[in-house]
Amino acid sequence: MPQTITRGYKALLAEAEARVETLSIDEAKALHGRDDVVFVDLRDPREVEREGRMPGAFHCPRGMLEFWIDPESPYAKPVFAQDKRFVFFCAGGWRSALAAQAAQEMGLKPVAHIAGGFGAWKKGGAPFEAAEAKDAGGKA
Repeated sequence: MPQTITRGYKALLAEAEARVETLSIDEAKALHGRDDVVFVDLRDPREVEREGRMPGAFHCPRGMLEFWIDPESPYAKPVFAQDKRFVFFCAGGWRSALAAQAAQEMGLKPVAHIAGGFGAWKKGGAPFEAAEAKDAGGKA
């Protein structure tokens, strides 16, 4: 018998979107480069390699977020102890909504996420560093 999911991803995303601030690309662009804001790239390292990166963003794979935020964790990262605003993004805005909610529930604030993620960031004409081309041998 298949497992019954009682709260699917759509419900989880709707809940997160209702609880965390969602920034438009224009709002996010206005914050980019400010000393009091940290952009957090939640994408998998392979996505970053393939799609490029946002200049100055801190890379934190989604699976490590809670461990890197918690100062009690052996994996804690000092960037999350700073008194700054944290803006999360992923490829399309789903993981970042869930991540921003988790970070907020852990006490990190202020937090927000970018609607449409890195894909919308690039399409919106925001600055990004292109992925490095790989040669036929798989080396950069």
